Amino acid sequence: MKKYIFVTGGVVSGLGKGITAASLGRLLKSRGLKVVAQKLDPYINVDPGTMSPYQHGEVYVTEDGAETDLDLGHYERFIDEDLNKFSNLTTGKVYWNVLNKERQGEYLGSTVQVIPHITNEIKEFIYSVGKKSNADVIITEIGGTTGDIESQPFLEAIRQVSLEVGKENCLFIHVTLVPYLKSSGEHKSKPTQHSVANLRSMGIMPDIIVMRADEPIDQTIKDKISLFCNVKPDCVIENITLPSLYEAPVMLEDSNFSWIVCRELGINAGPCDMQEWMEMLDRIKSATTDITVAIVGKYIKLHDAYLSVAEALRHGGYENGCHVHIKWVESEEITDKTVSGILSDCDGILVPGGFGDRGILGKIIAAKYARENDVPYFGICLGMQVAVIEFARDVLGIEDADSGEFDENCAHKVIDFMPDQNGDMPKGGTMRLGAYPCDIAAGTIMARAYGKTKISERHRHRYEFNNDYRTQMEEAGLRISGTSPDKRLVEAVEIPANKHFVGVQYHPEFKSRPNKAHPLFREFIKAAKEYNAEK
Repeated sequence: MKKYIFVTGGVVSGLGKGITAASLGRLLKSRGLKVVAQKLDPYINVDPGTMSPYQHGEVYVTEDGAETDLDLGHYERFIDEDLNKFSNLTTGKVYWNVLNKERQGEYLGSTVQVIPHITNEIKEFIYSVGKKSNADVIITEIGGTTGDIESQPFLEAIRQVSLEVGKENCLFIHVTLVPYLKSSGEHKSKPTQHSVANLRSMGIMPDIIVMRADEPIDQTIKDKISLFCNVKPDCVIENITLPSLYEAPVMLEDSNFSWIVCRELGINAGPCDMQEWMEMLDRIKSATTDITVAIVGKYIKLHDAYLSVAEALRHGGYENGCHVHIKWVESEEITDKTVSGILSDCDGILVPGGFGDRGILGKIIAAKYARENDVPYFGICLGMQVAVIEFARDVLGIEDADSGEFDENCAHKVIDFMPDQNGDMPKGGTMRLGAYPCDIAAGTIMARAYGKTKISERHRHRYEFNNDYRTQMEEAGLRISGTSPDKRLVEAVEIPANKHFVGVQYHPEFKSRPNKAHPLFREFIKAAKEYNAEK
């Protein structure tokens, strides 16, 4: 029988339920179990694809092209298992599916209600991810905070799951804030007690309580929570803030987290083998070089908008013995006059993906600065496109070169829709989502990084390199280093005259792991480290 673990949160949002769920997944996998994780989000959007990064952070894309919550990135980075469209469910998707079934007559004239129709749809989704992956353990995180109105159908659904699969096959973990009051010099357990009481009123009795705090919690507080919340003393587990989020699994296992979970679920698993993870942590702690990389974007005030990019940069640092310090640069602040002052102290410049024309000129100027000053450059998706626009303007002399996304009437659209693309596509889906193959040209940085000629990477974009300008750009010194297998789509460009100048149309950050950095991020940080040494 498959085992189901549900992770809920209380008191406040943003406690790190996702990190807790991901850490547990890593620990259970280290015990030899097949683990898969999923996120249930209460918001009514069908998916986060149309949501502002200010509202939601980055959109994480799976191999099969699902636009999902950023917590799935944590799951993949920690558990190192590719997730899919069954790994993220929203209220919007639930109602969309139910209403379509009602219109098609699948409910045979029944009055459609929250119970059983909405809850059944949620349960079907929960069961589907386990069936598709043939997992031993399914870890499901419930977004939001206990007590939110929009979360109630999800909580009711997981209550029903525990009844259907049997309590011996279901475990509830509640992550809650234990605040510290400086005035009295003590942690307070009352918010946790109230949160658990709220959860119990929904028919869910937590088996394990994970306490989030910035400082270590006294045993007396743990004992109090155990008593008042009716959980075993060793099932009250501390989760304090750490210098690196990748230390979380080790910290939780210091409290026998995975062993307790296996005990409560009756799982006979092997010992927890974290040797590879510990070696990765040792590399983090033993790094000796400090380098600075600029991320030039337009959502800089919210770092979660570029979460996977930032993590991938750090992964590259781990494999190069570097501490990567990120300089968050607002692209709208970059002009021809300010660019040197802003970027001169950086060892590498990265322009990430994005949509819309706000801040584009600053990104173009950043790409120009990197090209002219031979600073290591890495352009991702839009970052590749602005590098192409800059090259066309300043090397080819096409002053009005632009993207069809930013100027529909431009005479020289070096970035545009392909001839067979429909420009009137709905906003909820882009032309290319998920994994697509790419052929790599020999003798390029791409070839050196990957060590092979055929790869597959995840995409999320609508516009492409305009092939009408391919020959002209190549003759001027822009190398097409990656294409689709039929050679029709440009996937990567380089400037061989520079030591390291690479732009890719896809999103390599989604496939980077802390114990195995993505090849392009590894090579970019290596180049930045060499640039730093030559200063």
